[in-house]
Amino acid sequence: MIVSWSDADEAFLVEVPDRPGCMADGGSYEEAVANAQRIIAEWIEQAEAMGRPIPVAKGRLMEA
Repeated sequence: MIVSWSDADEAFLVEVPDRPGCMADGGSYEEAVANAQRIIAEWIEQAEAMGRPIPVAKGRLMEA
């Protein structure tokens, strides 16, 4: 997960690079991460239901 603060949204934003289109937000860091964990589970559930492959998580961003 990549967590950042957005002044424009006044919220923490979470991107999940290993899950295309998987994002979440929250008013606190903890809330944003918890929301992201829920969204990741839903993303995986939906991918399985559609018969789509689930990418293996790479673990960390190497370019950072």
